[in-house]
Amino acid sequence: QVLLVESGGGLVQPGGSLRLSCIASGRFFEIERMGWYRQSPGMQRELVASSPAGGSPIYANSVKGRFIISRDNTKNTVYLEMNSLKPEDTGVYYCHGHILSGIGTADYWGQGTQVSVSS
Repeated sequence: QVLLVESGGGLVQPGGSLRLSCIASGRFFEIERMGWYRQSPGMQRELVASSPAGGSPIYANSVKGRFIISRDNTKNTVYLEMNSLKPEDTGVYYCHGHILSGIGTADYWGQGTQVSVSS
C-alpha cells in the first residue's frame, strides 16, 4: 500500500509564505510524478504544481512566479514553497503521486492540508 502524508498547512496573512511537505511511504518502485492540487470552497480540485521524474515542473498560471515545487527523491518527498500568498490561494491542498508499484501505475492522494490566507 502506498500512503501520501502532507504537512505544513495553516493560517497566514496575505503576502505571507508557507511551505508544504508530502512524503510517500509504502512499497513501490518509482514515483513517476508528484505534485499538488487544491480545492477552494465551491470549486473543483485543480492542479497547482507538478514535478515529473527527470522533467521540468509545471505550474498553474495563477501561481507562476510565487510558488516553487521541489522534490527530494532520496526521501520520497515533495515540497511546495508558497510565497506572496493571496486570499484566493485559500483551500485544501492535496498531495498527488503517480506511482509505480507491484499492482502497476496508479494515482494516490494525501488526506489534504488546509491553507487559509486571511488578514
